[in-house]
Amino acid sequence: MGGNLSVATLGGGCFWCLEAVFLRLQGVAEVVSGYCGGPGPNPSYREVCSGDSGHAEVVRIRFDPEQLSYRKLLEAFFAIHDPTTPDRQGNDVGSQYRSVIFCHSPEQEAQARALMRELEQAGSAPIVTQVLPEAPFFRAEAYHQDYFARNPGQPYCQFVVAPKVGKLARNFGNLLKGETRG
Repeated sequence: MGGNLSVATLGGGCFWCLEAVFLRLQGVAEVVSGYCGGPGPNPSYREVCSGDSGHAEVVRIRFDPEQLSYRKLLEAFFAIHDPTTPDRQGNDVGSQYRSVIFCHSPEQEAQARALMRELEQAGSAPIVTQVLPEAPFFRAEAYHQDYFARNPGQPYCQFVVAPKVGKLARNFGNLLKGETRG
């Protein structure tokens, strides 16, 4: 991987799903589950799950833009979650599960807004994804990191995370790391 890694911070439901998906993409060096977007510092999972902290469950992705463009990263993001439902992904309901992009540059913001317009022009229902400036990121507790890899038999992983991983493989197979293609 090249030495000039870019950063993306995305929220679209449970961070276990997003982490499992993005770890499989070529050019992704690291995915960290965490919290972003609320006013207070260093929230706990319990505080975020209450819906009162204002934070969203997000992943912070370090990626090599020479191997994976920000645009392709966003295309995968929009394909594996529902950006048309406010504060909800399936049975996960609350502002902590909102669809949100925290932009690390004006270029990221422009690309996100352009892709959202394209998706709507192509027939998508109105997209409610928030596009916001970069905000403080707080790493989630250790037991949330690599959750799907460590807990593949857990029911939530089998019924919610695994189908999203499968959808990524079907729609973006050419972008998967070698060991995750089969």
